[in-house]
Amino acid sequence: MAEMSETARVASVLEDPSSQAVALVYANSFLNVAADKAAEAVEELQSFIDDVLLANGEYRDLLTAGMLNRDDLLSLVERTVRPHSSELFANFVCVLARHERLNLIEQIAFVAQREHEKRTGHRRVQVTSSRGLDDATLDRVKARLREVFKFEPILEPSVDPALIGGLIVRVENSVYDGSLKSRLGQLAKRVHQRSLHEIQSGRDRFSHPEGD
Repeated sequence: MAEMSETARVASVLEDPSSQAVALVYANSFLNVAADKAAEAVEELQSFIDDVLLANGEYRDLLTAGMLNRDDLLSLVERTVRPHSSELFANFVCVLARHERLNLIEQIAFVAQREHEKRTGHRRVQVTSSRGLDDATLDRVKARLREVFKFEPILEPSVDPALIGGLIVRVENSVYDGSLKSRLGQLAKRVHQRSLHEIQSGRDRFSHPEGD
């Protein structure tokens, strides 16, 4: 597997604002090498996270917590990962070990999943409603999103009783608020602005009576 560009390591990945960018570099490299087998590669990466690391805390710490030097870490990967995985995946984990980036593997898996979805014309869409939506309603929402955005939406529904009614749809960094609470707020704002305008108009007429 081709070597991936390395950036400066920081003491705390969780507090490092650049960790997302670093994870993106590795995730895209992983997907590029996987090419037409990207779906299987992403699934294998996520399975390693879920079924191995999250299920075995001590092993997870050995790989990701900086407890081993680089040579010992590579040796551990060769003994425990390579015999049970595809060559592509084993090589990728070795690259992360060699560059001391295994502490980012869970974040890389998350980013790789999202990037693969984008490459295949999918997008995650958060749909928030005042109560749970049935399958028929979700299907209508999905169909409407396809028409408007021209991608295949992956819906992530949630419930917020404070909305009163309607939906809030979030597509990446854009929010489309169609909730009743939002509409009531907009109406109240317009009424308030109209009242201020009428008060100011009355003051103007009082200050400048006709014929003055």
